[in-house]
Amino acid sequence: MKSLPTFDDVKAAAARIEGHAVKTQLLRSDVIDVMTGKTVWFKPECNQKVGAFKYRGGFNRLSAMSVEEKKRGVVAFSSGNHAQGVSRAAKELGISAIIVMPEDAPEVKVAGVKNDGAEIVFYDRQTQSRESIADDIAARDGRVIVPSFDDPFIISGQGTVGLEIAQNDIEFDALITCVGGGGLCAGISLAMNALSPHTKIYGAEPEDYNDHQQSFKSGKRETLKTTPPTLCDALMTPQPGELTWPINSRSLSDVFSVSDFDCLMTMAIAKKELGVQLEPGGAVAMAALLTGALSDKPDLKTICIILSGGNVDPKIARRADKLLDNRI
Repeated sequence: MKSLPTFDDVKAAAARIEGHAVKTQLLRSDVIDVMTGKTVWFKPECNQKVGAFKYRGGFNRLSAMSVEEKKRGVVAFSSGNHAQGVSRAAKELGISAIIVMPEDAPEVKVAGVKNDGAEIVFYDRQTQSRESIADDIAARDGRVIVPSFDDPFIISGQGTVGLEIAQNDIEFDALITCVGGGGLCAGISLAMNALSPHTKIYGAEPEDYNDHQQSFKSGKRETLKTTPPTLCDALMTPQPGELTWPINSRSLSDVFSVSDFDCLMTMAIAKKELGVQLEPGGAVAMAALLTGALSDKPDLKTICIILSGGNVDPKIARRADKLLDNRI
């Protein structure tokens, strides 16, 4: 197993992405404060390059490669946001990239990868292994595999989200972030545990992909027995990462799960009250708060919520908007 990243790695990542990644500014809403009974700040990584936090880890990983590795190029596998993060970083650094994507990946994410000039290899989620396909491509071309979360450089790159939060001079009692493979949560944990150790960290995930919630309860990495469809395509991970879980198992105070409906409603509220467009997977942390995740914890008053991504197909965005319209 690769060695676990540290807070020093997060600081090194911040230096690498300086001037490249957007330092997303925290957002507020008095209406949401009233709805939740909390003082809530939102970290809108939906406003990051490629519309998701994944650019941070992608750029950090690729920029840390040797000259020889950069010449050989990279291969990554992802349903979309990591694919776009790697593709954009590769374009900016002049590196050849091949992305292995599922045939049912959202069109907006496929278009983003193509627009950045990466080559796409499609696969069937049900019958093919994206890892095996990437391994074959790497062996054939000598390319470097860029994992979506289980990599020290990816984790530390995502950790710059937490670094920026801690540098805002706001005393956060708690933070809620999405968890898929756990890279964002692990990176944020490294930063917050070093700079704001009193802040409690919570995870949020789709109810049908609650592998972190199950693992948190059992105390060991659990693997989902079924992998049904969900609107949260960015979070369809059946098991916590080998590198991410040792970090998250120590830092998480709890893990919440939300429904696709919760995410759609949250998307509509975020658009109306914060002026941002979220994708379902990017809304899970906010959805957890809005559905009462911290309502039984009155001592946790000042909360930070990660809005992790905004790459949503227009038809899904319209579904979300109609939900709120029907309630007004």
